[in-house]
Amino acid sequence: MMSDWDCLDRARKGDDAAWQQLIDRYHPTLIKMTFLITGSMASAQDLVQEAIARLLHRGAKHHQGSFKAYLSTIAYRLALKENKRTLKHMNLDGINPSDQNPTPLDDILKQERHRHLAHAINTMDAHHRDILVLRFYGDHSYQEIATITNLPIGTIKSRIFYAVKSCQQKLREKGIIE
Repeated sequence: MMSDWDCLDRARKGDDAAWQQLIDRYHPTLIKMTFLITGSMASAQDLVQEAIARLLHRGAKHHQGSFKAYLSTIAYRLALKENKRTLKHMNLDGINPSDQNPTPLDDILKQERHRHLAHAINTMDAHHRDILVLRFYGDHSYQEIATITNLPIGTIKSRIFYAVKSCQQKLREKGIIE
């Protein structure tokens, strides 16, 4: 199986299949991550497209690190810049961040739970919210998050701990969890 870095090299040389493989693998996760940071699906789609375009046109400095972390760093920083540019407060009420195209099998209870969780995440300060989004919606390891955010791994662990604790408390107060 070809590594992501090899796929990128082949995509840059015009291999559409390699390019499609990278997009299929990372696009959904990047959409979720940037959506939860910006609060706008339109912005998330634009930012992911921009991140992928930058990936194609800019050469990576090395191929030893995690490709996923490299690409996510690009998308994460673009999302933070978008937040600063728009200076909007996110409103995630009524939006299910886990699935852009719900199937008929999705039930109302699951959607309501996601709405409350998104609201709990939305009410956190940006430092905790962003780390939580990278960990659970971006599916990054602690080390990858430390690399993406340029923070010590101890800070990452601490922020995740307190962010999860805060979310749990907010969901308990609403009777969503026991």
